[in-house]
Amino acid sequence: MKIVHLNYPNHMKPEEQLGPLSMALGFFDGVHKGHQKVIGEALEKAQQLDAKSAVMTFDPHPSLVLGGRKEEMVYITPLQQKMDILKEMGVDVCFIVRFTSDFAQLQPEEFISHFIEDLGVVHVSAGFDFSFGAKGQGNMELMKSFSNGRFGVSVIGKLEDGQQKISSTRIREHLKSGRVEEVCRLSGRPFKVSGTVINGDKRGRTIGFPTANVEPDLGTFVPGRGVYAVRLHVQDEIHDGVCNVGFKPTFNNPDHKKLVIEVHIFDFNRDIYGERVTVDWHKRIRDEQKFSGIDELKAQIERDKQEAVQFFRS
Repeated sequence: MKIVHLNYPNHMKPEEQLGPLSMALGFFDGVHKGHQKVIGEALEKAQQLDAKSAVMTFDPHPSLVLGGRKEEMVYITPLQQKMDILKEMGVDVCFIVRFTSDFAQLQPEEFISHFIEDLGVVHVSAGFDFSFGAKGQGNMELMKSFSNGRFGVSVIGKLEDGQQKISSTRIREHLKSGRVEEVCRLSGRPFKVSGTVINGDKRGRTIGFPTANVEPDLGTFVPGRGVYAVRLHVQDEIHDGVCNVGFKPTFNNPDHKKLVIEVHIFDFNRDIYGERVTVDWHKRIRDEQKFSGIDELKAQIERDKQEAVQFFRS
């Protein structure tokens, strides 16, 4: 997949002509089943029109520019992960448009002129609620009327699950509560967190359950506190494991609030400090809890491990 970075007003065209293109528009955080339907339409139209398939997304999230957010923005799928998913889906070209104050002030017709027509787009696909241009004035009905037969337009309706719209907001709520199975169902794949294995306090190995402490990449959403059945990707291998997300209340001072991701990898005894890893979250096992002593903790970790083993077997 070819990745092209665009920036208004200085760099609005790729160095080479890439068209004709069938392009899906959206931020696509999470690339959930609703997003997949929009992108799937662009892929289908590309085949029909003998064009390349394309996705246009934006970076950073518009709310950082428009909403004056002070806090750090956390993403369901950080940019690199989003690119990996789009590549797996078979997208030919991904345009990443830098979302700036200047870009946010574009009139809808200017957006269409610069970022659709000038790029050689022959068909546009987007969700029914996609908006563009200054103050979100542009919607998909306007896109249709402005196209004037110069490019086709597909508007994808609301995709529901359990009579609720599948949305990034809904997935975020599930992640906060640790409902990773729901996230998996709405996304069609396990939730993933990438990061680096760092030195921890090495207490796990003294009680027979060594763990990899994963420092997640900046801006990554981490599921709510609890214990999970996970798979860990490291050095081109995939290993089953059990993961605790939390503050380690059995050992830590309650005033010490450093959230940690600890993965006990089954049947694994190598040092992997400094390695890049990805954790796939499959099932929530229980809440994080405080134990009265080491023996009680060890017995519970063994039960958690067996529950995860049974889950992956089934």
